[in-house]
Amino acid sequence: MNSLDQTLSLSASGMQAQATRLRHVSENIANADTPGYRRKTVPFEPQALPGDRFGQASGVRTGDVLLDRRDLTRIYDPGNILADDSGYYLGSNVDIMVEIADAREAQRSYEANLRMFDQSRQMQTALIELLRR
Repeated sequence: MNSLDQTLSLSASGMQAQATRLRHVSENIANADTPGYRRKTVPFEPQALPGDRFGQASGVRTGDVLLDRRDLTRIYDPGNILADDSGYYLGSNVDIMVEIADAREAQRSYEANLRMFDQSRQMQTALIELLRR
């Protein structure tokens, strides 16, 4: 695999990882008001790409989904059917501001990988055009 192909693979793996991260961020935002919901995070792990001769990590992939172990928010609502004798029930531990920041970071990282992918593709196209002459 040549350097330009590796660059395309690296960019594609980054885009796929950020898309997965964004999917989990969206799920967290959608469930922010769901009682008992724990925030999900997804770690990134190094990945060796096909054709990598030295076994070095030259890509990224997502690991197993992790649940945030922080305490769930206690919400006072004695009229809620989930409330205990003291009138409290457990909400989620999702912080919307953190999720919005994570979503923006994932979006920007995705866009950076997309620009790198497009640049590599343009370089390959230019190389093919030079070889045709």
